[in-house]
Amino acid sequence: MKPKLKTRTEGVLTILNILSWIAFLGFMIEAGGVLVSYGISYVHPEAARKMYMGLNLYSVSQFSFWHYTLSVSILVAIAIMKAFVFFLAIKILSKVNLMNPFTIDVVRIMERMVHVLLGTWFMAMASNAHTAWLLKETGELHGDWVATEFIFMAGLMFIISQVFKRGVEIQSENDLTV
Repeated sequence: MKPKLKTRTEGVLTILNILSWIAFLGFMIEAGGVLVSYGISYVHPEAARKMYMGLNLYSVSQFSFWHYTLSVSILVAIAIMKAFVFFLAIKILSKVNLMNPFTIDVVRIMERMVHVLLGTWFMAMASNAHTAWLLKETGELHGDWVATEFIFMAGLMFIISQVFKRGVEIQSENDLTV
């Protein structure tokens, strides 16, 4: 009995699956770290100076606890949405069958990924607007998202999902003619 050798494509997909898991876990840790930092800063307000990953929201927390909570909520939401995108990538990689890659399940997951990326873009835009307003009020900038990357990724995923959708249509037409 010979051991089954993996094709190059299968190896690449395995590596992508591992990298997706690493990114998923990293973004979940980021969200959790910001939440834990927020919880600690609720009890000890000075902790807002040294939040997770060097984030300093002390001036915002002194300006308004509501705006501080909103800033942290947006940061956590964006991290969770990014993690969810990679979770969907993991689902896609687990469902892809190289013998029959075009399935409606993969298309649905891709379309869901487009919606999550659009939501992430919206949250990044809201964060940028809130940060710009806070800059005027407090004179401090606590973060600036490059929101165009999310809309770009959403557009790419939409195109790829449409190609896969057409692949499903062609594959089902071929199955009917055989």
